[in-house]
Amino acid sequence: MEFKYQYAGESAVSQQDGATAVSFAADTLRAPVQFIAEIRHHVAFREAMSALHRVVLADLRFRGRDHTAYLAWLQANESNLLAEFMSQAGVLKEQVAALQDELKALRKQKDAVLSPFLKAQRAYFDHLYQHNREWWYVLDPVITVHPDLVFFECFSQDESAYARLSFDHTFFEAHGETVYGTTNIDYSQALYDEFQRIRPYHPTRLEIAGTGLSVQTAAADQFVEHKIDVPDSWVRGFLQVSSAMAQPGIKLKLDPMDLHNICHLLKRCKERVGPRSIRVELAPEQPVKMVFEPWNTVLECPRSSHSATETQTIRLWGRRRLLQLERLIPLATTVDVLLLGSGMPSFWQVAAPGWEFTLGLSGWTANDWSRCGQFDLLGARHSVDHATCERILQTLAQQFTATVAQLAQQCALDPEVVASGLLLLSQDGRVIYDLSKGAYRLRELSREPLKISQLVSERENTAAALVVAGQVKKIQIEQGESGYSVTAQINVNGQSYTPYCRIDVDERMTDAGCQCHFYTQNRLYRGPCEHIIATRLAAQRDMVRQKTKSAVSVT
Repeated sequence: MEFKYQYAGESAVSQQDGATAVSFAADTLRAPVQFIAEIRHHVAFREAMSALHRVVLADLRFRGRDHTAYLAWLQANESNLLAEFMSQAGVLKEQVAALQDELKALRKQKDAVLSPFLKAQRAYFDHLYQHNREWWYVLDPVITVHPDLVFFECFSQDESAYARLSFDHTFFEAHGETVYGTTNIDYSQALYDEFQRIRPYHPTRLEIAGTGLSVQTAAADQFVEHKIDVPDSWVRGFLQVSSAMAQPGIKLKLDPMDLHNICHLLKRCKERVGPRSIRVELAPEQPVKMVFEPWNTVLECPRSSHSATETQTIRLWGRRRLLQLERLIPLATTVDVLLLGSGMPSFWQVAAPGWEFTLGLSGWTANDWSRCGQFDLLGARHSVDHATCERILQTLAQQFTATVAQLAQQCALDPEVVASGLLLLSQDGRVIYDLSKGAYRLRELSREPLKISQLVSERENTAAALVVAGQVKKIQIEQGESGYSVTAQINVNGQSYTPYCRIDVDERMTDAGCQCHFYTQNRLYRGPCEHIIATRLAAQRDMVRQKTKSAVSVT
C-alpha cells in the first residue's frame, strides 16, 4: 500500500537567544493542520517524546546466530565431503578428483570476485541499522490536533508495539489560530538528538503547520518528498489496535513504583531458559501479585487494585518491551493497565497531569499486531451500509470525540448499528478508540480512505463463503442478561465442527471455541477461526430475519 508524503523542509529544533523552537514539518499534501504554542512543562515533553522515539525504533525480533562462516566452510569443503562419499564407488574416484580440482578452482575465482562486494554490503547494512536506523525503514508518526488533545501515534519496527502520546491543551500556551485535523510529521534521529537539549530554563515553542517550517519560503525545491510503499501489515497493525482497545478486559491500577520494580527486575536478570512470562495473579479484594518466570520471583504490588471478580491468572509474554516506558516513571502519577487475557494484548497507560502515554503490546513479540492478530473479528459485526457509516462519521466530525451512546442518540440509530459502523470506520483508518475516555475519536490515518479490500483477512472471506453456501446448520441462539450465546454445526471437507461463541450486550465476542486445528493451536490469541466467524454471521442473519418478521406481523 503506497503512502506519499511531502514535507516543507524537515522537522527541527533550533536554539536562539536562550529560547528553543520545536518545528514539525507536516505533510503538505493533506488538509492543513496548525498548532503553535509555548510548552509549559519542558522536562515532561522531552522525556515523553523520547519514549515515543524509542518505540518507533523498537525491534525485538529474534535474530539467530550468524552462520556465514560455517556456510563458507561447508561450501569450501563440499567437494571433499562429496569425494569422500563417492570414493566408496572406486571406479569413479579418479573422475571425481579431476572434477573436484576444477570445481575448487572455479569457486575460488567466484569468491575472489564476490568477496569484496559481500563484505562491503554487510558492513554497510550493519552500520545503517546501528547508526542511521531512520534510513532503514520508519513509518512517519501521525499527529492529531483536537479541541481537547494533541496526540502523536507511532508503530514499532517489529510491529508488536503501538504508542500514543497525548497532551492536554493545558500543557501548552497556544498562540494564533489552531486548525484541527490529522497529518503525518517528519521525525528523524537528528530531531530526537535535538530533543535531548531541551531544558526548563529555555522557553520552548512548539509549531505544527501544514506549510512546514514557517521561516522558510514555499519554494518547490525546499519540499522534501517521501514516497514509500508501506507494507499492508503496518496498516493492519494500526487498525487492529483500535479494535483491541475496545474489547472488555481486566483493569489494573498500579503505582509508578510498581512499574519501576518491573523494569528494575527485567534489567537485573536475564533469562536463559523458558518460560519467559509475567504471571499476573489476581484475587478479589487483594493487591496485584506478579511472578516472573523462569526465576519464579514474586513482585508484590501493595498499593495496586484491579477489577477481577474471581481468582485468575493471566500470563504476559514479550515483557522486555515494557522497558520502553522506563523514562516516564519519574514523571508518572498513575499507571493503568488493561489485560485482555493470557497471550492476548495488553495496554499500559502511564499518565501525569497534562499528558498520557499509552503503550499497546501484542500477545508476544513474534505475535505482531497485523499478521497474527485479528481482533477486529471480536467486535460488533452487524451489516452497515456506506451511507449510515458516513452519517456516523459526519456526526463524529462535528465534535471530534463521542461515545457509542452519544452517537446513537444524535444519529437516531440503534447502538448496535453505531458500534458496528464505528468498527468499520476504524478499519478504514478514519476513527480510533480512546481507551482513557471510553469513546471514539476522529482520526484520518491516511489522506485518502484505505482500500479495505486489501486488508480483509482470509478467514473472514472464508467464513462469509461458508454462510453463503449454507454450510452453517443447526444454529441455536440463547439469550441471557449479559448478552447471548450461539452454537452451530459446520461440515467442511468431510469434517464436522460444532463452534460456539458468546456475545455481550455491546456486541463484543467475549468467548468462543471450536474443534478445528487453528483454534486448537491458537485459541483466540490470533483471533477467531473461520468457523466461529461463520457461526456469528449466520446467527446475526437469522436474528435480523426474525426482527423483520416480527415487524411485519405487528404492522
